[in-house]
Amino acid sequence: MKILIVEDDLILAQEICRLCRKWGFEAEYLEEFSAVDREWDKRQADLVLMDINLPSCDGFYWCRKIREISNIPVLFLSSRDQNGDKVMAMVSGGDDYVEKPFDPELLLVKIRALLRRAYEYTQNEREYIAEDLIYDRNQGTLIYQGKTIEMTKSENKIMGMLTDRKGQVVDRESLMQHLWSTDEFVTDASLTVLISRLRAKISAAAGGMEVIRTRKGKGYYLE
Repeated sequence: MKILIVEDDLILAQEICRLCRKWGFEAEYLEEFSAVDREWDKRQADLVLMDINLPSCDGFYWCRKIREISNIPVLFLSSRDQNGDKVMAMVSGGDDYVEKPFDPELLLVKIRALLRRAYEYTQNEREYIAEDLIYDRNQGTLIYQGKTIEMTKSENKIMGMLTDRKGQVVDRESLMQHLWSTDEFVTDASLTVLISRLRAKISAAAGGMEVIRTRKGKGYYLE
C-alpha cells in the first residue's frame, strides 16, 4: 500500500515518510502544493495524509478536489484542534483526523484502520494474472508494477472472463455471447480487434509482456 504525505513542513513530512516505510508501506511526500489533486492522480497512492495549513489552498480544498475523482481514504493531520476544523475535515470528504503532535502508534492504528475499511473487500477483487501484473475487477483496470493500464468496458469484460477461467481456453463464441449478454454486439472481426488492442496495451505498459495466448482454431487463454 502506498501513502502520499501532503505536509508543507518538510522535516515533519520526511519523518512521517520514514515512519510509514518502517511500518512496511510505500510512502512519498510532496514538495510542491499548487496541484495536489493532480499530483495524487499521477502517483495513485492508496491513502493520503493531508495537512490543513498548506500554501495557497488549504487541505479542505484539496480533499474536496480529490473527492471529485476518487474515494481514496484521506486522513487529516493538523495542529488545529478546534471542533470546527474537525467537522470541516469530515464535511470536505476526510475520513479521520489526527492532531499534531501525534503519537506514532495512534497514527499507525488509524492508517491501518482506514486501509482495512477501504480495501478489505476490494483487495479480494484483485488477482495476479502474471508476474507484477494485477487485474482489478472493481476498477476495471490492470496494474503493472503500480502503474495503471486503463481498459474499455468491453476489454474489461474479456479480461474478466479469461481470468475466471485462467488456464482454460475460452472459445471465441463464448466471449462474444458474454459481450452480447450485456447489450454489446460484437462480431467475430471486432472481437479480434478487441483482443489485439488489449494485447497491445499490456505489451506497451509491461515491456512486451504477452499474457493473452491463442489456441489456434479454438480461442484464448491466460496461462
